[in-house]
Amino acid sequence: MIERAEADAAARRWIARYVTAWNSNDEADIRSLFTDDARYRYEPWSPLIEGSDAIVASWLERRDDPGTFTFEGDVAGIDGRTFFYSGVTRYDSGTVYSNLWVVALADGLERAESFTEWWMDQAEKSGD
Repeated sequence: MIERAEADAAARRWIARYVTAWNSNDEADIRSLFTDDARYRYEPWSPLIEGSDAIVASWLERRDDPGTFTFEGDVAGIDGRTFFYSGVTRYDSGTVYSNLWVVALADGLERAESFTEWWMDQAEKSGD
């Protein structure tokens, strides 16, 4: 069984590495985040991207230019090897997204075996 403090520390290390990869767009940085057979979704309803090669290729096709955004947030919850992260991304263009990530870490707690993101454009008001 994984201790909560250990899982929280692993989640925070993984997020720091994710932000590094997001800023660098370096293939090795991206690949180090995911197991070889990882599953990645940009939205829960989007097509599944399977395997680290496909994840790296997709990431690089959709990459953000370094220095054009800021990102902040915190771990919102932990359930064993799965963590939930709530964040806000602010782009220089003025677009602001709220993000919720669900990430399942592999046994070593260093790489993700699955990643699903929910993102919401804060300019899109619901219920209006």
